[in-house]
Amino acid sequence: MRTTSIGSNTIRTAAAIIRRLFLLLLLSLTGCENRYDSLDLSPYQYRDTRNLVKFTYDASQILKRDGMKSLGYFHANYNLYRTPDYYLYIYDIEGNNLFHAGMPALEGKNLLNFSDINGKKVIQLVLKAVTDPDNPHGWVHYFWWAPGKFYPVPKSSVNFLVKTPEGKQVFVGAGIDYPHEEKEFVRISVDGAVSLIANKGIEAIPEIADPKSSFNYRDVRVFAFYPDGTLLISPVYDENPVQLKILECQDEVGNKPFADAVRRLQKQDRVWEVFMEKNRYQRELVKKCLYLRKTMISGKEIYIGAISNLPLPP
Repeated sequence: MRTTSIGSNTIRTAAAIIRRLFLLLLLSLTGCENRYDSLDLSPYQYRDTRNLVKFTYDASQILKRDGMKSLGYFHANYNLYRTPDYYLYIYDIEGNNLFHAGMPALEGKNLLNFSDINGKKVIQLVLKAVTDPDNPHGWVHYFWWAPGKFYPVPKSSVNFLVKTPEGKQVFVGAGIDYPHEEKEFVRISVDGAVSLIANKGIEAIPEIADPKSSFNYRDVRVFAFYPDGTLLISPVYDENPVQLKILECQDEVGNKPFADAVRRLQKQDRVWEVFMEKNRYQRELVKKCLYLRKTMISGKEIYIGAISNLPLPP
């Protein structure tokens, strides 16, 4: 029995590799070797992230070239678009699922108002992301359940808006479970908040602070404060039982990352600041990165930022 199990696993692994190689060969025939030149993958520190973007982009190009008739191709080749790490999906802009390699039972259903466990309306967030100039690869972060599993897991998906030859708009995407925290994800959130403030002014603040918005995900929360340290959006609580003196906050080795970042912002409008904090699980010291931008709101200078783990690619 043990030999049979090992042999079956080997066969499945080999079959997955063959399917992937076939997909790569097929895609190599549909375009030049430099088909990823327009993607700009340079912001990503992790190979898994870059591969996910390429995987989704390749599918988007098939849709862009062959239009809605390519759905027949996708449905005939589920296994090419479902790997141990991620799977492909396609929706129209009304929220109707047209193809889902991971959960075919979702096909034909409208998920426009579907909410994840935290109340995030995932498809609506995607529709905003794919038209956001601050988010060129349409990143959205949420919780989803893996096929065959029970608990929802953190997920990040990349999405591309496609206008087919017939003139129909759809988006194609793929997500990865337990994603690495890329600095680019933080950059997108903070830059998006700055753009929203430029468009809406003080009226943008409730949307940025909303935990169901795209500006807050997993352990990342966009916050805002004035030059004197007065908080407009807190990074740690929703109400203000006591005033957090953010400019006086120190890391585990005595540095003041917020004050240091503000000082550097006197000569530029955005900075990255690395500091040390305890890992909340192992309680060992880890590196965090603060991304902070300077902008104006209601005629006053303001700082917008977010914090994430510092990427540690292999």
